[in-house]
Amino acid sequence: MTRASDMFSREFKLPDLGEGLTEAEIVRWLVQVGDVVAVDQPVVEVETAKAMVEVPCPYGGVVTARYGEEGTELPVGSPLLTVAVGGAPALDTPGPDAPASDGRTSGGRALGTSVPDGRDSGDRPSGDRDSGNRASGRADEGSGNVLVGYGTQAPAARRRRVRPSVPGAAPTGPATTRRPAREERPTAAGTGTGTGTGTGTGAGTRTDGPVPVISPLVRRLARENGLDLRELTGSGPEGLIMRADVEHAVRAGAPASAAAPAATRASGTRVPLKGVRGAVADKLSRSRREIPDATCWVDADATELMEARRRMNEAGGPRISLIALLARICTAALARHPELNSTVDTDAREVVRLDGVHLGFAAQTERGLVVPVVKGAHERDAESLSAEFARLTEAARTGTLTPADLTGGTFTLNNYGVFGVDGSTPIINHPEAAMLGVGRIVPKPWVHRGELAVRQVVQLSLTFDHRVCDGGTAGGFLRYVADCVEQPAVLLRTL
Repeated sequence: MTRASDMFSREFKLPDLGEGLTEAEIVRWLVQVGDVVAVDQPVVEVETAKAMVEVPCPYGGVVTARYGEEGTELPVGSPLLTVAVGGAPALDTPGPDAPASDGRTSGGRALGTSVPDGRDSGDRPSGDRDSGNRASGRADEGSGNVLVGYGTQAPAARRRRVRPSVPGAAPTGPATTRRPAREERPTAAGTGTGTGTGTGTGAGTRTDGPVPVISPLVRRLARENGLDLRELTGSGPEGLIMRADVEHAVRAGAPASAAAPAATRASGTRVPLKGVRGAVADKLSRSRREIPDATCWVDADATELMEARRRMNEAGGPRISLIALLARICTAALARHPELNSTVDTDAREVVRLDGVHLGFAAQTERGLVVPVVKGAHERDAESLSAEFARLTEAARTGTLTPADLTGGTFTLNNYGVFGVDGSTPIINHPEAAMLGVGRIVPKPWVHRGELAVRQVVQLSLTFDHRVCDGGTAGGFLRYVADCVEQPAVLLRTL
């Protein structure tokens, strides 16, 4: 039996969630203070701009502290909880104050994966330094099997932690985060930071050193409201400036330039741009800033395509979806016009034509607009595409999409016809080069074989990055898509 005197604390920090994500919101705690947790047991569910993720704890023991309430947004590297573990701390594992690893530990796993307690260590690489400890049942060593960029092994020697000598605050609230070393950057000479652990409502004393902010969101919020972060005193440990400090300063009007006069502010309900909605706003704004886009469109008679789909489904076997047929047409068109399956490297001033087609499709969910990606769409037939679209759509509906499901797209198919509209000029999904939009398919008067008839008509639109091609290429792509919609037999040439 482990005695209280043999216990020591391990601090588990919010790991690097990958894909450039810098913060996450606590959705639901899965453990309480006083609970006993096993190695790799999920302890909290968090929401990022990409997906919902259950975070496993690499330590086994008793939970002695939790940091942050449900709904609190924490930056990567902030403490999540403290676990009292048994036995003496090992020399080859980091202590509570050690920085997170750089993501190259042999024990690291993909985002959102975990290993049940007691799994044999043989499924990890032989170079995993903690495998022997797992085999001997020493849970205090940590499994190493946590999220991307976070490990429980010794940090690289080149990593340094620069911490100002300021009294710390007790971990009793959501603002008790600790500053990861990688986010601390020196400022220009003559600038300083408010230090101490105040309430964030008053001006701090300027001293030389870095501004105690680790979250890009906090910096942006201060910049948008005209706040000088050097004038604030943070409420976090070591004087860390939290989002709540900036928001309080804005509401209090300190400093004077922080808030616009009340007379100039519009009245109404304010909805924070965060989570998926914030990520969408940032990405679309970047697309508009960086991509010189243009749009062309054409009406097409989809009667034959709808009839071909009906016959396929009547023949038996898995049902073929309309979006799968449109996706198959897209991949065939991209094979003929590879310029549109590309991205622009602005630093190198090069257009990078991509080898494979990873087809994104826009999906509206309760959490906002998401774009799941069908990987290797160019290698799939209509049946395989239908199955993958169905899987990703269900995952989007239930909120179980992983970051891997939402990244890596090279071209996007946007079926906005489901909203009952005919046309649109969509914004390109940065850093892609094009997006095909599909409106609703409705009966309309149409000249068919020289006579006026009622046909199933759809409007197709292509928004493209004018840096990767000119109108001739874009028009050729869209015309080929329209021809395949009107005469599905055209696809037989590329099957």
